[in-house]
Amino acid sequence: MTEQTVRTEQTVTSAVAKRNEAEGIIARYTTDFANVLPSHVKPETFVRLSQGVLRRDPKLADVAQRNPGSFLSALLDCARLGHGPGTEQYYLVPFGSEIQGIEGYRGVIERIYRAGAVSSVVCEVVREGDRFTYTPGRDRMPVHEIDWDAEDEGPLKLAYAYAWMRDGSVSRVVVLRKAEVMRHKAESKTSSRSDSMWVKWEKSAWLKTVARELEKWVPSSSEFMREQLRAAVEADNLRQQPPSELVDVTDAEIVDNP
Repeated sequence: MTEQTVRTEQTVTSAVAKRNEAEGIIARYTTDFANVLPSHVKPETFVRLSQGVLRRDPKLADVAQRNPGSFLSALLDCARLGHGPGTEQYYLVPFGSEIQGIEGYRGVIERIYRAGAVSSVVCEVVREGDRFTYTPGRDRMPVHEIDWDAEDEGPLKLAYAYAWMRDGSVSRVVVLRKAEVMRHKAESKTSSRSDSMWVKWEKSAWLKTVARELEKWVPSSSEFMREQLRAAVEADNLRQQPPSELVDVTDAEIVDNP
């Protein structure tokens, strides 16, 4: 066995040991994940998904082993939002010596759907050369026409989003100009890094920004659905009460409060 082979085997063994250590840390925090996870995600499933991310990404496993605090913080945020770690809904990205959790625009839209109030979400970017018209107060929704024959997509110019509600109405239409998107970008501490979302996936960063703005105008949490179900159960219980148990106020007299 050559010296190079020995060094390679030692490197692999060390990497596996670090990964196993990080996976063990995840397992020990199963109860903490369970305390923040929405009901549609089982804690055991979340733990297995988190451990699977480490097996697929050796760099992530290395940073997680060296800085488990930042890794667990990202996982807890991911669990609170109800996403699967290391997916298009929630990214786990090593930045130097720490791990940053980043919710993708698909994750924001998924939470809007999960709340149960909307039937469809439209979230798009507009490029130079596209035709885009929308007048608030007059138009129900924007008109966006893309020149599909153009050789180059062109630079990004606008981003917009709106939702179709289950009752057939349309939510508020959110439109962001480039200057507004750039202000959001300036607030990101890592926007100038070469591995930043704003650099590697610029379109996704624009979509996430406008999706976050839409989130302010539509329900985006499972609590909304639970409240709707609770209200429906209360209304059903009220309908099932015998007439004798309901209060009759037809003969009530209105008096002034002294």
